[in-house]
Amino acid sequence: MDDMQKSQGYQLFLFINTTALSITIACIFLASTVALVTIKMSSDIASSVINGPQSHSIYLHLLKSANQSFISEDAIEEVAISDLAFKFATSITPEDPRTFLGRELPLFSFFDGKIHIAGKGTDYTTLPIESTNVPMDKLIKDKETIGNDDDNNDDEQEGTTSPKEKNVYIYHSHSYESYLPFIKEAQTADDAVSNDEKYNVISVGSKLQKDLHAEGIGVEHNRTNMTEALHSQGLQHNDAYTRARDFVSEALASNKNLTYIIDIHRDSQRKDVTTIDINGKSYARLFFVVGAESKNYEKNLKLAEDLNKAVEEKYPGLSRGVLKKDYSVGNGVYNQDLSDRAILLEVGGVDNNREELDNSTDAFADIFSEYYWKQKEVESQ
Repeated sequence: MDDMQKSQGYQLFLFINTTALSITIACIFLASTVALVTIKMSSDIASSVINGPQSHSIYLHLLKSANQSFISEDAIEEVAISDLAFKFATSITPEDPRTFLGRELPLFSFFDGKIHIAGKGTDYTTLPIESTNVPMDKLIKDKETIGNDDDNNDDEQEGTTSPKEKNVYIYHSHSYESYLPFIKEAQTADDAVSNDEKYNVISVGSKLQKDLHAEGIGVEHNRTNMTEALHSQGLQHNDAYTRARDFVSEALASNKNLTYIIDIHRDSQRKDVTTIDINGKSYARLFFVVGAESKNYEKNLKLAEDLNKAVEEKYPGLSRGVLKKDYSVGNGVYNQDLSDRAILLEVGGVDNNREELDNSTDAFADIFSEYYWKQKEVESQ
């Protein structure tokens, strides 16, 4: 009798526990269902799954289930459905650590640029760092520079003939971005600012202009001091792209021959990221940035892809890659909606010197001129 009571008690215990566990599982399932219905799905996660290779394999799996002889097993890659479900439900991509912390850590979204093409050493820890929001009073108070006053003379002084027709427009939304080797007593990346066009990114634009003129390509180079242009209208650093837009729009309206638009910047990353040795010469590395929110996004991206590929074929490692940036991490457009042949070009970082910058500019001019004339030939046919 005691054994029977024990058996019945044990069965009752199992029943209660099983029932409780079933109710718990049902509650968890219900809560998960509600969460999945109400959660705001990350468009990036959805897009990567829908447009990625997984979607192709899923489609083939479904097609094969309808007709076993239609698709061979070799044509279907393995698909982890649980992995896809996890990504959709949580907006987390395990292979991308940014998705674990991006919404929790302040300013972590700074690294949300999308690497479209990764060059040598490029990952989410080595992406370009834009100039910090430099206070206007710091920009106005210029630093003492170091260098030769004969640097970067105009084309006329160099004896280079300037083509009459201007087809390339070079400008600098952040003209005050400079390089530490040019600034006296500079120590941090934030010190690399100057309004002297001989020692900021305008000097890189001047060098590129001379190189392209030597290749028979006419260039209109905007040397506007953006510090003055902003300050005169009571604007701040973060208004630079808006202010630069005025100059680009005016140039395009006055010269219908301008077809290529290049906004030259410098990165705030340090020398180990922005410098490379190629055949015994030191170069300031390049990075192509494309505004993902521009109406001309696809065409501008193709231009960046083509130039990046050409650079890598002739100067392996010179390009750090192609980066796409949307509204979540910056301006998102970078005035690239004004032309379908527009790029933002990062030339070197805060530690690069004149020799490295010149080597890099010469290399880019070499690649760009080849691309330019090939396009001209194609368009003339």
